[in-house]
Amino acid sequence: MIDKFHLLGEDAGAVLPPQRFTCPFCYEPHPLARMAVERVQQYVASRDDWAEEMSAGKMLGVLVARDAEGRLGFLAAFSGNLAGSVRHDYFVPPVYDLLDPQGEFKQGEAAITAINHEVERLQQAPELRAIMWREADAKQQMTAEIEDFKALMARHKRERDERRSEGHLTPEQQEELLNQSRFEKAELKRIRHRHEAELQEITAQMDAYRQHIDDLKARRKAMSEALQERIFRLFVVTNARGERRDLVEVFKPLGTLPPAGAGECCAPRLINYAYNNGLQPVCMAEFWWGASPVGEVRHHSHFYPACRSKCKPILDFMLQGMDVEENPLGKPMEERALDIIYDDQWLTVLNKPAGMLTVPGKLLEDSLLTRYQDAHPEATGPIVVHRLDQETSGLVIFAKDKATHKALQQQFESHSIAKCYIALLDGIVPQDEGVIDLPLRPDVDDRPRQRVDQEHGKPAVTRYRVLQRRDGVTRVAFYPLTGRTHQLRVHASSPLGLNCPIVGDRLYGTTAARLMLHAQSITLTHPATGRQMTFQCPF
Repeated sequence: MIDKFHLLGEDAGAVLPPQRFTCPFCYEPHPLARMAVERVQQYVASRDDWAEEMSAGKMLGVLVARDAEGRLGFLAAFSGNLAGSVRHDYFVPPVYDLLDPQGEFKQGEAAITAINHEVERLQQAPELRAIMWREADAKQQMTAEIEDFKALMARHKRERDERRSEGHLTPEQQEELLNQSRFEKAELKRIRHRHEAELQEITAQMDAYRQHIDDLKARRKAMSEALQERIFRLFVVTNARGERRDLVEVFKPLGTLPPAGAGECCAPRLINYAYNNGLQPVCMAEFWWGASPVGEVRHHSHFYPACRSKCKPILDFMLQGMDVEENPLGKPMEERALDIIYDDQWLTVLNKPAGMLTVPGKLLEDSLLTRYQDAHPEATGPIVVHRLDQETSGLVIFAKDKATHKALQQQFESHSIAKCYIALLDGIVPQDEGVIDLPLRPDVDDRPRQRVDQEHGKPAVTRYRVLQRRDGVTRVAFYPLTGRTHQLRVHASSPLGLNCPIVGDRLYGTTAARLMLHAQSITLTHPATGRQMTFQCPF
């Protein structure tokens, strides 16, 4: 039997396999994948030697496959490394072993580390401190001598002024006083020049020393970039057609080198091992084990899609030639009439269905905007005043002319528009009401996910009120005071927030039929009439 391939057993024979392979970016785990995950979780829980590291958080994955004899089994993988290694008996090996002591990465890393140590040594060297002390001492001496001489000049000026005020000075005496003033002004310049020349010499030594450090840093950067490209050339992946491509080539159409960590996640490891060992992939799933990372939202044993920045270009190539489920988020919705809540000559308020984009996306042209433009050619725009996530339903306002658009945007920017969202949360929120204040920023390695960042995040504030608690689910009214991307989703799911993800949140919670988040009401001042208006669409 192929190494790393774990048979599922007789129970799996009673489960109908999926007709198409899993879309890694949006999926509901197949029962076969869940069976494999249970086996992996049992194994991980049995490894007491990994308990501390695993409890800190780790992404793991399974790939269910058939071997040459038609038997169902699974492969298991973890992202990154585990217990200081990327090779463990139970899990598939990496696409490329970065931790191989004799490998190119470790050899190149050693050379770069040597430069790091030299830079650190030079930055802390006694020679540099001596130059810095000389510079500080020279500046102090220059300041002191100049101040003393200026004080002398001031005293002499007062004496000259007193003699002049007494009168009866001969022309020779007046010339003598004038010459004294001229001499002292010239002497002050000479003092400045002498000290500045000394400082220039010290500065030249300092610049030469620091230039040496900068040269080492530049060399280190060049070596690091060259090493990174060489290593990504060693990450060679295969697709279902048998084509092979290194990661530099995979990312080349995007006009960029692969980001750090590309190729080290579960999905590429699993699929690559399956291809290279003659296994036929059936389905897959990835899940989180342990605590949520700081600033991120990950829940123990929950399933998650593959990351987009590092994995999507790789998986898009690797899945070529395989029959893969269609990503429901990239599929146009069925034709239906626009659900218009309010309409006049200036604006329209619509009820956006869950699953529809507000505006066209990179992969999908169909959107609420395109359908609205088809139905309302009189709207000259700009039309879009604000947006809802694709998976969020509820009220969206479109403007029909530029003046209305500008007036509504000003209301959004000044926070004079009041919005209420209704959500079902997976869990019980103990407090009846409160305020969540967690700054957010994009997760640059896994867009469109957001993460909490107290230092670099933008302010994000949400007021909430519990409406109902029932059967482990909390119905909540959210009142966002700011409008950050995924604000309500992160504030609900984050351990620093309510720690109860919105039901159906595939990014921050658990996948379900839909995201149970609805923009229920919105209150604004009508840009043309000046009347305050409230629009509602119950959830």
